[in-house]
Order: sequence, then C-alpha cells, then structure tokens
Amino acid sequence: MLDTSKTYLIVGLGLLGGKYAQVLSQKGYRVTGITHSAETMEFALSRGYVCAGKTEDFEDLVTQADCVIFGLYPTVLLDWVRQYGHLLRPGTMVTDVSGVKRGVVEPVQQALPAGVEFIASHPMAGRETSGIAHSAEVNFAPANFIITPTEKNTPQGIEWCRTLAETLGFCRISVLSPAEHDHMIGYVSQLCHAIAVSLMCASDNTELARYTGDSFRDLTRIARINDKMWAELFLWNKDNLISEIDMFSSALQDMRQKLVDDDREGLQEMFRLSTRRREAFDKK
Repeated sequence: MLDTSKTYLIVGLGLLGGKYAQVLSQKGYRVTGITHSAETMEFALSRGYVCAGKTEDFEDLVTQADCVIFGLYPTVLLDWVRQYGHLLRPGTMVTDVSGVKRGVVEPVQQALPAGVEFIASHPMAGRETSGIAHSAEVNFAPANFIITPTEKNTPQGIEWCRTLAETLGFCRISVLSPAEHDHMIGYVSQLCHAIAVSLMCASDNTELARYTGDSFRDLTRIARINDKMWAELFLWNKDNLISEIDMFSSALQDMRQKLVDDDREGLQEMFRLSTRRREAFDKK
C-alpha cells in the first residue's frame, strides 16, 4: 500500500491524470492537482478528484507534494520540469504517463534536484476520447502497466512505482528499458493508430456508417484520435514507427501478391498464422 499520509500531486488533469486523481482520492489518499484549464479544475474539485488545485501560482502545491504524477505531453513535461522542477523537495517520488520514453526520461532525471527520483511509467489504458470528463470511462483492471527505469533509479523507486500501479488497480505490471518500451510501443500502439487513421483517410465516403459492419467499426475505433497528442508521440518515436510501417507494408504487399497470383493456399497460411498469434491474447 502507498502511504496515505503523503500528498499526491497530479500535474495535468487530462484523461489519465484525471483517472489517477479519481482512483487515489476514492481510496483515501490526499490528492492535489495542477492544470491549465479552469473548467477542468472546477470539474476535478466538484467531483472530489482533488482536494485542492490551481491553474496558476501553484508553487505551494509543488513544494508540499510528496509524490508527483505528470499527466502531460512530452514537450510540455520537459518545459514544466525546466521551469518548476527545482521546487520539488528531496525525497519526492515522481512518475509520468507519457507514451514515449526516449528523449523524456534522461532529460527529466538530469533536470530534477538531487534527492528527487523520477521513475518513468506508462499506463496502457488510453482511449479514443480525451479530457477529464471522460476519465471515469477508463478501466485500469484489464490494462498493462509498464515501468521504464534507468540506472539512476533505486530499487525503492521501482517498488514505489509498482505499488502505485497496484493501488490504481493494474494487475499486469512489466519492466522495460526506455528504448525497449519505445520499440514495443511503435508496433502494438502507434502502428495500430497509423493503420486506423490511414484506413479512414483512404476513402471520403460519408455514407460508410449506414452500412458498415462490426469489423470496420472495431478496426477504426481508435481513428477518432487526439490529433495534438498523437502527432507528438508519432514524431518523438518516428524511427521505430517508420520501421514498423515498413514491416506492415511488406506484409500487406505479400498478401496483395498472393491475390495477384491466385495463391489460395498462401492466403490460407497467412490466415492460419494470424489466427495462431491472435489466440495468444485470449489465453488466461
């Protein structure tokens, strides 16, 4: 269990930051918040997600925090740490929810004062919606949680982050290096979004919703996308994503050639392979 006597500051009360605040507050922890939007802050305060919060002049909230969780885009996170990171007290534990780690973890660790430990993490629980108003829709229980430590992290810091994930309700917790995380995320997350977006952009048929089936709706659910956040995530991890797009394009071209060649057995073998690999997701 986390220490309920400590104050947990959420910086960035968006979809995931809002959900962190909601869950921790409901479990009896003291949660404060910082966000740029007065409307968001009003929402968080009115629903008891945070007990105190500010949109400006929030230095006192930073100095009083024992633990800090950043729910910010990578560029905003770096800017915030450079401007306000010096206010954090030695002994403060810090983590984030960012979808990319290279280019984030090392600069943040270097910028923070001595005695402040940043142990990066990624809750794999995002949705196609955004904003704190949708945070109640997020379900951590079936989602994966990834901790991405470096050599600067302590065993105590890693354990604190693991305990945080367990307190939030995550059941599957993994540890990867920042580089391993970004390579993995390029395939299982970013490529999927790239395919969904490309599929929707490939046709301007506005009547699709009238006659499409579940397969199209399921495949394109994530095409309803937060443009600012995902453009940033794609560009921050573009080397891995470009590699994955090339790999996917090769597989699609292989299928195309089998169609050109009337290669029924080749198609069936691809289908059998995809079925075997997909079954691994359904095993308990």
